[in-house]
Amino acid sequence: MHRHLTPPSIRPPFGRYHHAVEVTGPGRLLFVSGQLGMAADGSVPEDPAAQAEIAFANVEACLEQVGMGREHVVRLTALLTEAEYRVPYMAVRDRWVADPPPASTLFIVKALALPAFKVEIEAVAAAPV
Repeated sequence: MHRHLTPPSIRPPFGRYHHAVEVTGPGRLLFVSGQLGMAADGSVPEDPAAQAEIAFANVEACLEQVGMGREHVVRLTALLTEAEYRVPYMAVRDRWVADPPPASTLFIVKALALPAFKVEIEAVAAAPV
């Protein structure tokens, strides 16, 4: 159902992701809205890595609600408010993603919904019917 692609004619990815993921056949798609580093109790840690951990846990909760897991994620998009947060974010992402890793894009943005937020992660997952 998924084919992970890194075409030999282009430079390999900079990190633990693929340039593309093809999804074929009958299946289900799940589009996960941007998840922030906010815990269920409303707390937001200062540390960007801690925010990334919470955001990925929130993505995982959405996956689990429909019977999917990390292995079904075919695309991640991350938004960070500072370039210096790349390394801690990528360390968390690299531990979180399943093998083979999904397609992934990282944006550095001026701001997220509230000043306390430093990391936002959205995902697309695909699984058989």
